[in-house]
Amino acid sequence: MIDPLFWLGLSILLVAASLTAVLVAAIPAVQELARAARSAEKFFDTLSRELPPTLKAIRNTSLEITDLTDDVSEGVKSAGQVVKQVDQSLNSAKKQAQNIQVSTRSLVVGVKAAWKTFTHQKPARRNPERLSMNDKPDLTLPDRELLSSENRRIVDR
Repeated sequence: MIDPLFWLGLSILLVAASLTAVLVAAIPAVQELARAARSAEKFFDTLSRELPPTLKAIRNTSLEITDLTDDVSEGVKSAGQVVKQVDQSLNSAKKQAQNIQVSTRSLVVGVKAAWKTFTHQKPARRNPERLSMNDKPDLTLPDRELLSSENRRIVDR
């Protein structure tokens, strides 16, 4: 057979050729990895510079929104109180208007009654047909019973 050293040398040569081929194929990939690492480093630098101020601005905006929300809530409560006061004022004005209307009617009726009283002539004397309290005849017992039974019937109805 052929010498084992030949086979050993041939194997080492094939391994060296394979390694060379792998390295030649890996060089572009390693270069791309280096470029990606540089881009990532630049991105992280930008983030480290820009992110804290951005987060601070977001935090400030959230505080301002909270303050505005509180102000709007207070405004709504204040508007609600104003509406209640206006409603109470309207109810009070309505009651006062009703009282004025009643007072005006009472005044008008009083003036009419006074006018009628002053313009009508008074009768010269009392009607003689009417009996005074002392002039009424005394009722007898049967008459009284008859009147009380009639009064009971009227009340029962």
